[in-house]
Amino acid sequence: MVSFLYPFKKLRKKTRVALALREDGGGGPVPIAGSLERSLRTVSEALGGSNDLVLRKFAIMLNRQPCQAAVVYIEGLADPTNLMESLLIDSGELQAVLAPAPGVSPLQLIREHILKIGNINGVSDYETLYHSILSGDAVILLEGETEAIAAGTGNIRDRGVTEPSTQAVLRGPREGFSETLRTNTALVRRKIKDTSLWMETRQIGEVTKTDVAIMYVKGIVDEKTVKEVMSRLDRIRIDSILESAYIEEMIEDETYTPFPTVYNTERPDAVAGGLLEGRIAILVDGTPFALVVPALFTHFFQTPEDYYHRADISTLIRLLRYICFFIALFGPSAYIAVTTFHQEMIPTPLLISVAAAREGIPFPAFVEAVLMEITFEILREAGIRLPKTVGQAVSIVGALVIGQSAVEAGLIGPAMVIVVSITAIANFVIPSYEMGISVRMIRFLYMMLAASFGLYGILIGTIVMVLHLCSLRSFGIPYMAPFAPFIAEDQKDNIFRLPRWALSTRPRYFSASNRHRQPERPRQKPGP
Repeated sequence: MVSFLYPFKKLRKKTRVALALREDGGGGPVPIAGSLERSLRTVSEALGGSNDLVLRKFAIMLNRQPCQAAVVYIEGLADPTNLMESLLIDSGELQAVLAPAPGVSPLQLIREHILKIGNINGVSDYETLYHSILSGDAVILLEGETEAIAAGTGNIRDRGVTEPSTQAVLRGPREGFSETLRTNTALVRRKIKDTSLWMETRQIGEVTKTDVAIMYVKGIVDEKTVKEVMSRLDRIRIDSILESAYIEEMIEDETYTPFPTVYNTERPDAVAGGLLEGRIAILVDGTPFALVVPALFTHFFQTPEDYYHRADISTLIRLLRYICFFIALFGPSAYIAVTTFHQEMIPTPLLISVAAAREGIPFPAFVEAVLMEITFEILREAGIRLPKTVGQAVSIVGALVIGQSAVEAGLIGPAMVIVVSITAIANFVIPSYEMGISVRMIRFLYMMLAASFGLYGILIGTIVMVLHLCSLRSFGIPYMAPFAPFIAEDQKDNIFRLPRWALSTRPRYFSASNRHRQPERPRQKPGP
C-alpha cells in the first residue's frame, strides 16, 4: 500500500516545491515581476482564474506623471472601497502640494502620503502576495515596481459575540468566542488590560495556512513551558488545521489515554483566568474553542462560576461534582458486583425487594446494564444530532417510553433503570464534555470487571486507573497535581475554595517567578 501511494506523494511534493522555486530553478520564493501585466497573469494562473479573484487596473498621478496600477483582492474576503477612494481621489489632490521628487519611489509616495489604512505591509514575492490576498488583504501593484503593498481591508463576516452554546453561564459575562481570531484575541485583551499580556502568532497547515495565536502573561508564566509549547507547535507538519482539535492531538503529551490533557473552552473569562494563573492559551482562527495548557485533572472540574459565587457555595458545588464523578464511574459496576457476587452486603429488606423485581428477568445484571447503557448512549447521540426543537423531545420521550416498555416486558428490572438513569444524570454534572466522555468509556470497562470479579475487579481497575493518572503529564507538569505530588498550599483552591482574600498565591507548577496575586491578610471585620 505504501509503495502504491509513493508516486502520488512524490508528485504532490514536487508540485508544492515548484510553487516556491524561482523561475531560474534556484531555491527561495519567486520575486514579483516588474511588468504589471506579467504579475497579473501570474496571479490569475496561480489561482486558476477563479471568478472571485478581482484584478482592478487603473491609472493614478504620482509625481505629476501617470502610473499604471492594479489592485488585487478576493471578492468577499476584502472590501477595498476606502482603498480605491484614497488612491483615485487623494492622488489627484496631492499634486498641488507635492513637488516632483525624483528620489522618492511611487510605492513610498503611496504609503506615506496617500493611503489612510493603518495595516500596511510590503510584499516582495508571490508567495507572500498569495497569502495576503487569501487572508483578506488588497494588494497594490505598480508598473515597473518589483514590490507591492498589502493593505488590510479584511471584510470577513463574523457571527458576532454571543453566549457560549456548550458551556452554560449561570453568573458572569455572557460572551463567547467566535470563529474570527482577531475578535477572540480582543475579547481576551478586554479582560487583561496590561502590557505583560504577550501574543505570538504562527501559520500552521501547509495548505490552509491557518493563523494560530499563542497568548500568555509575561512575568507570570513559566518560560520553560512557553518554549515547550512553541517547540511543539513548530514541529507540526500537516496540510490543514480546520479546528483547534487538530492542534490538540498534535501537542498533547499522551495520545493513548482516555483522559484529556488539554483543556478547551469558548469562554473568554475562563481563558483569562487561566492566563492569570500562569497557563498558556492557544487560539485558532476559524473555531470558537480555545485551548488552555497545561491542564490538570482538577481543572476539568472547575468553572469560572466557582469564582463568581461565595466560597462556601463554590466548595459545595465542587464537592457535588466529584461525588457525581464517582457515581457516573462506579454506579452500574457497583450494582452489578453487589447483586451478582456480594448479596450479603445488601440489607435483607432491600435484597428481598431487588430479588422480587428481578424475578423473571432473562438476562444477568451485566447484560441488563450494557443494554440500558447502549440504549441511553444512542438516545443521547440522537438528541445531539437532531434539530434542537426535536432532539430534546426525542431523548426524553424515548428514554421514558423505552425504559417503561422494557420493564413491563420483563426484559429489564426497575432497579437497573434507576441506576442507569442516576448514572446518566450524574455524568451531566461534570463541567467538561471531554472528561464526561472519558467517564462514559471507562464505565464499560468497570462493568466488565465487576461482572467477572465483583468488587475485587472494581478495586483492581481503580488501582490501575490511579497509577495511569499519576503517570500522565501535561507539558511536563504532573497530571494529578496538587494531589500527587501533594502540595499543601495549593489545596486552598482545589476541591475546597477558600475566600478570595486567602487566595494570595498562584499554583506552584504554573508560575515559578511571580506566585503572589496579592498580599496575604485576614479578612477585614466591619467596624462598630
